[in-house]
Amino acid sequence: MTTPVTTPVNAPVSPRSPSLTTVFVRLKLSLLANGLRQSSGRTAVFVTSLVLTVLFAAGLMLGLLVLRGHGHALSPVVLLIGLLALGWATMPLFFPSGDETLDPTRLVMLPLRPRPLVRALLVTSLVGIGPLFTLCLAVGCALALAHGAAGVLVSVVAVPLTLLVCVALARAVAAGNIRLLTSRKGRDLAVLSGLVIAVGIQLVNFGTQRLTEAGGLAALDPAAQIVQWLPPASALAAVDAASKGAYATAAVQLALSGAALAGCLRLWQGSLTKLMTSPDGSTLAAAAEPTRKDPAAGRGGGLHALLPDGRTGTVMQRSLRYVWRDPKTKAAWTTSLAIGLIVPLFNALQGTGSVYLACFAAGMLGVQMYNQFGQDTSAFWMVALTISSPRDAYEELRARALALLLVTLPYTVFVVVLTAALLGDWAVLPEVLGLSLALLGAMLATGAVASARFPYSIPQDSAYKNVAPGQGAIAWMSILGGMVAGMLLCAPLIAAAIWLHATGAEGARWLLLPAGAAYGALIGWAGLRLAAPQTAKRLPEILTAVSKV
Repeated sequence: MTTPVTTPVNAPVSPRSPSLTTVFVRLKLSLLANGLRQSSGRTAVFVTSLVLTVLFAAGLMLGLLVLRGHGHALSPVVLLIGLLALGWATMPLFFPSGDETLDPTRLVMLPLRPRPLVRALLVTSLVGIGPLFTLCLAVGCALALAHGAAGVLVSVVAVPLTLLVCVALARAVAAGNIRLLTSRKGRDLAVLSGLVIAVGIQLVNFGTQRLTEAGGLAALDPAAQIVQWLPPASALAAVDAASKGAYATAAVQLALSGAALAGCLRLWQGSLTKLMTSPDGSTLAAAAEPTRKDPAAGRGGGLHALLPDGRTGTVMQRSLRYVWRDPKTKAAWTTSLAIGLIVPLFNALQGTGSVYLACFAAGMLGVQMYNQFGQDTSAFWMVALTISSPRDAYEELRARALALLLVTLPYTVFVVVLTAALLGDWAVLPEVLGLSLALLGAMLATGAVASARFPYSIPQDSAYKNVAPGQGAIAWMSILGGMVAGMLLCAPLIAAAIWLHATGAEGARWLLLPAGAAYGALIGWAGLRLAAPQTAKRLPEILTAVSKV
């Protein structure tokens, strides 16, 4: 007869394992603390960021408290929360590595189910400077709108709901685009983050000025009437509705934010499920080779087929591919194109601009001619092997300048014409266009010389470092010195324009257009001729400079 196994009464009970959420929060705090211990500089940056965030949030809260009792307080509150939510939704696309501890690709090999994983990641996402700022801002908005017991009661629900919607929205966007964000295109977005911030600041500045001119907060009411029904702004709009006794409206607006939170969590969970069950592209077999190759594949199709034959077409195609594929080159071009348009356009829209500001576009794009060999990095040795004489160097530089002109020439004309149209000042259009073309030619000339005399390396392993250590002074000297030299080279044309204005020869100002085009072409050709012998003579020095890491 078998004796049953019994457990002693005083046997120790195994401790209960902590929940997944607790483990993730402790992991997040441990990683944050260990990261700060590694470097005093990193600690200083974190502490400084925290202090500045708290001070900025405190200032916003004080400003929102001033709006308490104002008849149009709802409008700036809901628009501010709407902009905040937009920032939460878009920042993961530009800062994909901002919180690597929550990267879902690091968790795909763990035996975790999506639902508890979403819950744990959501709570862990509340640890950080961004959520702290959002919470402070939401509290300030609630204090500006809450009146009476009903308003205070709804605000107790609306504030955490707003924070959760923002965090869940950011995580859903990040999880749904994680394959993109970890690819080359994702690195392109990270490099362009500075441009997005710069454009955003210009838009906020422009909006503030227009708001002041329009007569105050009442100008925001039409936009606020729409945004107050969009989550998570609808949650704080419910506070205002409850304070005014519109309980049905408050319930609907809270329900909209709750539904948005549920939708974001569902999308997030679906993305995690797909990520944890679908095969990675790196584990799949390579696609089969096409059975028939295009005879023109070597040159490429589309616009590349229109490029000239020989060395010129090949170098132009290579330069254009750099603009399209290389993250650093793409960021530099996009920034120049955007800022070159923003400066004259925004000043024209504000009514304080001038058509002459359109010359800024030519100057910004002309800077792209500087450090032409730096974008090749250590691969410049292949270019150097094809240069055996000043003639070869001239053809190399000329092709790179022509590739740049394919974009800069029509773009310069477009910016000048658009600025003149916005200001209604068509009389100075030929004059400004001529000056812009002359400036563009001068920038090409000085850029070619600077590329030969002052080359520097562009690190590829960092999205935010555009100059190798020890070469910062060379880069600044090259660009600033070249820009000053470019403006000095345009001095004859500028003097002619001033003379025509001083003498009142209004009918002769159109002559500056052909004169500027011819002068720009001449000075650009002279610059290429001057830079070619220096390039051919300094190939080893250029290779050493652009290969530095």
